[in-house]
Amino acid sequence: MKVVLSIKPEFANKIFDGTKRFEFRKAIFKNTDIKTVIVYASSPVQKVIGEFEIKRIINKDIDSLWELTQTDSGISEDYFYKYFQDRSEGFAIEIKTYKKYKQPKNLMKDFNLVPPQSFAYYLQPKSAS
Repeated sequence: MKVVLSIKPEFANKIFDGTKRFEFRKAIFKNTDIKTVIVYASSPVQKVIGEFEIKRIINKDIDSLWELTQTDSGISEDYFYKYFQDRSEGFAIEIKTYKKYKQPKNLMKDFNLVPPQSFAYYLQPKSAS
């Protein structure tokens, strides 16, 4: 099973050029077996552009989370604190390896999913033998 995350195109592109090694979330999926994230670049792109393997998920208070991730965050400190305003803790998904698709995919046609507000689980169909 994989999880689909909606990510703003500017940040999705930074993941695939290697300048953003952490994806930040206010809430995280509960299934601990998830090892791969499918990246849906939200509006105006609205395509699945690749996927990445999860190295680990960090859950810390906001200041500690920034201290630990700032070098490879791909975002400004100001943006980070605005995103997590009114939160005492947050999550950072550390990216292990990534693969950008040669051709972007359509979420509905290729994955039978609608764009998730936060995330959606994706169970790959079994190949017909």
